[in-house]
Amino acid sequence: MNSANTTVDLQRFQRSALIAGVLGVVVLGKGYFANHDQFFRSYLFAYAFWIGIPLGSLALLMLQHLTGGGWGMVIRRPLEAATRTLPLMLVLVVPIMLGVHALYPWTHEEEIADLARLGKTAYLNVPFFIGRTIFCFAIWILLAFVLNGWSCEQDRTGDKRLAKKMMILSGPGMVLFVLTVTIVAVDWVMSLDPHWMSTMFGLLFVAAWSVSALAFVIAIMAWLSKHAPMNQLVAQLHFHDLGKLLLALVMLWTYFAFSQYLIIWSGNLPEEITYYLPRTSGAWGAIVVVVALLHFAFPFLTLLSRSVKRDAGKLVIVAVLILFMRLVDFFWMVMPNFTQDRLYHQPTDMIWNIAAAVGIGGLWLASYFWQLDKMPLVAINDPRYEGVLEQAHSHSSH
Repeated sequence: MNSANTTVDLQRFQRSALIAGVLGVVVLGKGYFANHDQFFRSYLFAYAFWIGIPLGSLALLMLQHLTGGGWGMVIRRPLEAATRTLPLMLVLVVPIMLGVHALYPWTHEEEIADLARLGKTAYLNVPFFIGRTIFCFAIWILLAFVLNGWSCEQDRTGDKRLAKKMMILSGPGMVLFVLTVTIVAVDWVMSLDPHWMSTMFGLLFVAAWSVSALAFVIAIMAWLSKHAPMNQLVAQLHFHDLGKLLLALVMLWTYFAFSQYLIIWSGNLPEEITYYLPRTSGAWGAIVVVVALLHFAFPFLTLLSRSVKRDAGKLVIVAVLILFMRLVDFFWMVMPNFTQDRLYHQPTDMIWNIAAAVGIGGLWLASYFWQLDKMPLVAINDPRYEGVLEQAHSHSSH
């Protein structure tokens, strides 16, 4: 079971996050009346970032069931807690469904005729858009429900066959994950410009959301590893493995992002370069440089160091930096569709952006800490438990 101190800390974090979330939502609510369109834009940007952590956690959870590594066993419960927040994210997606006309040009009369000529209206219409979102959430929540259910049953019964069942489900689950993430990436973000397309956009979101989830979980594990019962289980070796996986995912995200840009740049077609023209000029161009340096160059060079990956304190600094850069990157992806080469139309627009990020994030974190305290942090009936415990003891004795 979780220690009393850990439970008290989680409850304190939950209350603090809830207060921040409520305050953020109240400020954002004022933004709805002050600037109706900006409210939905800010909401979409913040939601696109925060939904990435539970979705990326679902991908990492299935990955650890498939690979069976000790690194996956120690972060299993933090990942499962994140996936159990998906019903909350289903509720929080409702404002985006209600704000389709304010967000998406393909809902406007003047665009429909042009899109009909291109044969896109069969896909880009409001009922189908909402239906696809519900379908994707149904897949995600079902996968999370089954995997969490089997995990609870394993705790209760110790049935080793459940580990194999989770592994078998995770194979097709990963395929469904990539397909559904591609759908929502196209729907929620790429269709902000219905005339632009990229076949790499879905994979870019798969990598981006996986990076977000792993960076977040590393930060959580750095804290949990100082408290019972995780301080008896987590060793330097596990942070080393998590650091290597973080490096791999950062490189994968960079590969997808740069490949998309390189292909469009080399093609130089009018219908394709419209995405990058506003995003590489003015202040947006400066953000590109910042993201390139702090999301790729610095983490890449830092995570090559063995000592950094094995030091939880240093690793969490890199992880938090990457997580913040993910927020900046989503801001860069979403907002130029509305502001073109400017960061904002009015200075108050940034207030609504910050309020949306704090509001949605606070509500999600409150739900996450509540879920994290609902189950034991250590899955003692996991077949890998004894091996991971031996690793921790052997490393602590050196």
